[in-house]
Amino acid sequence: MNFGHSYVLFGLAIATYILAEHALANQQLQQHPLQTTLVGLPSDENPPQRPNDFLLDLYTYQYYNSTFQRNHDAPIHHEDSYSTDILAEKAYGFLDDAVSSEKPFFLTVAPVAPHSNMKFGSSDLPIEDQLVEFDTRLPAQRHAHLFPDVEIPCTENFNPDMPSGVSWVKNLPRQNESNVVYNDHFYRQRLRALQAVDELVDGIVSRLEQYGILDNTYVFYSTDNGYHIGQHRLQPGKECGFEEDINIPLIIRGPPVPEGVTTDIVTSHTDLASTFLKIIGEKPRLDSDGLAIPLTENDIAKAKSDRHEHLNVEYWGFALGEGHHSDGFHWNNTYKGLRVIGKGYNLYYSVWCNQEHELYNIDNDPYQLNNLLASTDDQEQGSIPSKSEAILNLPISKVVSRLDALLFVLKTCKTDICIKPWHALHPDGTVSTLEDALESRFDHFYEAERRRVTFSRCERGFLLDAEGPQFERDGLAYRHGARWDHWV
Repeated sequence: MNFGHSYVLFGLAIATYILAEHALANQQLQQHPLQTTLVGLPSDENPPQRPNDFLLDLYTYQYYNSTFQRNHDAPIHHEDSYSTDILAEKAYGFLDDAVSSEKPFFLTVAPVAPHSNMKFGSSDLPIEDQLVEFDTRLPAQRHAHLFPDVEIPCTENFNPDMPSGVSWVKNLPRQNESNVVYNDHFYRQRLRALQAVDELVDGIVSRLEQYGILDNTYVFYSTDNGYHIGQHRLQPGKECGFEEDINIPLIIRGPPVPEGVTTDIVTSHTDLASTFLKIIGEKPRLDSDGLAIPLTENDIAKAKSDRHEHLNVEYWGFALGEGHHSDGFHWNNTYKGLRVIGKGYNLYYSVWCNQEHELYNIDNDPYQLNNLLASTDDQEQGSIPSKSEAILNLPISKVVSRLDALLFVLKTCKTDICIKPWHALHPDGTVSTLEDALESRFDHFYEAERRRVTFSRCERGFLLDAEGPQFERDGLAYRHGARWDHWV
């Protein structure tokens, strides 16, 4: 059978907000002769723009208590059956139906693994009043014996002798031996839970091959977040801006995708919707924030020189340690962050709601132990190494003034400004990278004339009046009625 291109999107525990990111794409996908199916997403009373077929797990995070509801059908309970296995069989069924229709299809498969298993308290209480514990992952019984001796990789930032980070992170105590031993078990359980996911992926790919359409199908494999276990003394969790939490895999195969090629160009989930639309020959909507990911060898090579180099990272509210050694909720975990990767620099910059700042030179400090913006007190106490360092042979303060300006634009950006934020600061188009912005002729503007990223206060969610100055309202500088860039 010769079909138009079809698509399979694997997401390890992709959360409902991924569906929201793809809502714009889904509206356009349904205008084409394309079957769209999502399997295994978490419960949401009002999922945005549901696809043609929708399978919902009402008991997400319970590995042996899954309850699936297909569209408006009555829920079916699968007590004592393993969630990933049930999900796999349902995904295979959707795939078989799609292939038999002889039409292109779009299938999203989102297993709960390797999320923590959720344990509820008293069953006599309403669900919203029950205490919940995020325990270790539960593997399928056939995988429970695997990896008996595996331990968490002991990188330099794993349970370090000296604290690191800012805010609540820098006050964490070093984990004792029993804590480390438990976290090793926690890590092994994640690996074991992923084995059923590997089988699911193999099952999908094998069926595509058996149907003779594998070489005409795009397959995307990713996750919604990374994870830390013991790095920076952190209990298991995912709400920080460290590389363990934000640097995630994206693996793609498809008709024009070169085999075995890897790249470090900057992409994010925001780019997926635009990518799907480009594949089917559609342009993204005007209010899209993403840029299509290059898939051909030529486009990948071209992107190394002309694709944007930034990624916005932000979080509001609490961080939660998972597992038996959980240290509970850390509510002061609201921050804005920025990753910038270009020729000669690889940086992470952040501003927290308590006005603390971070800057890590990832090339020199891959484990993010040396905050170049640490306070004097932290340096004197020895919790952060005191070290003067230049970036691109320039003072750190000069580089920070540009990073802060870029973050100031990105924290409230929309559409094209999210893709080309330097153009908001330099409308004449003369600046498109951090290196361009570091030209000395721009020093006065960046270091003296513009507002900084600050918070009015710490909040547990996005409240505009707590977010400090906004670029659209406070970020444009004028002299005698003319924009600043007309003067430089």
